[in-house]
Amino acid sequence: MKAVQFSEHGDRDVLEYGDFPDPEVGPEEVLVDVKAASLNHLDIWTRRGLPGVELEMPHIPGSDMAGVVTEVGERVSRFEEGDHVALIAGIASGGDEFSRKGDQTLAPDFRIIGEHLRGVHAEFAAIPEENLVPVPEDVAWEVAGSASLVFQTAWRMLIDRGELRPGEKVLVLGASGGVGHAAVQIADYAGAEVYATASTDEKLEYARECGADHVINYEEEDFSKEIRKLTDGRGVDMVVDHIGDATYKQSLKSLVKGGRVVTCGATTGPDPGAGLNYIFWNQLSVIGSTMATPGEADEVLELVWDGTFEPRIRETLPMSEIDRAHELIEERQGFGKVVVIPDSEL
Repeated sequence: MKAVQFSEHGDRDVLEYGDFPDPEVGPEEVLVDVKAASLNHLDIWTRRGLPGVELEMPHIPGSDMAGVVTEVGERVSRFEEGDHVALIAGIASGGDEFSRKGDQTLAPDFRIIGEHLRGVHAEFAAIPEENLVPVPEDVAWEVAGSASLVFQTAWRMLIDRGELRPGEKVLVLGASGGVGHAAVQIADYAGAEVYATASTDEKLEYARECGADHVINYEEEDFSKEIRKLTDGRGVDMVVDHIGDATYKQSLKSLVKGGRVVTCGATTGPDPGAGLNYIFWNQLSVIGSTMATPGEADEVLELVWDGTFEPRIRETLPMSEIDRAHELIEERQGFGKVVVIPDSEL
């Protein structure tokens, strides 16, 4: 088969789309003929190299895809040939105290397909059946292949970890990115008053289309000061921050007393300084969130399949143009998801 791959960490020039051994299907695995996949910022970090993460090389990236089941292992019971499926990328062996309580994201061996394990930017992928969800046949491949990671991540952040309530004020940073545009839609759906930041007028208009009530150009103004103006000095109840070092202090300053920051990533750096004096004096909460449980993913993806939520597509490219796909994410060009299609499907 053909697959996106790299044999060393580095810039975009380490990527290639070429021959790779066909996957072998285990007894509890499903072979998927990939029809569409998509990128996340995680793919950039994986390509560059993450501290403490040792990959089997060559590595196939990719944590989002959808396709058709072509073969099932002997112990597979949930799927059969011809089914449409999408990937849930979080995986754990189970048996630990957290998995037994229903939250495998806290398992000591929790890993992500595409980050810690070979991913799905390929013509075919062998996936454990527990890491697949059924997709209705009327859902477009580009939608099915680009929704899972960002919508499950945003859903867990806002609904489960952040416990967002109707009428609360929530600020979503980087609202034109994958997690950001999903978070805006979910916050609007939950009945919150939604504030959103982006870097251009075009991206701000896009955030409005996704459900933002108020928008702030962070390139032109300090968003924490603008939040104070827009809320008559009060601040917001929640900040969704997946950016890290560049925004963390402003995120804290944007909160009402007793408010909370929920974070799922740190694309600009992981160590911004704790701000403990600001946290304890204002009784703030900083809440971490990673991926989602299978149940949480099922819940939000049903709302994608029925059209309540929509993964926006900034560009669709053949997998052979994977360097351009990485460039779109890396350089923050456009808004929404970047989809890649196996060349054999075009």
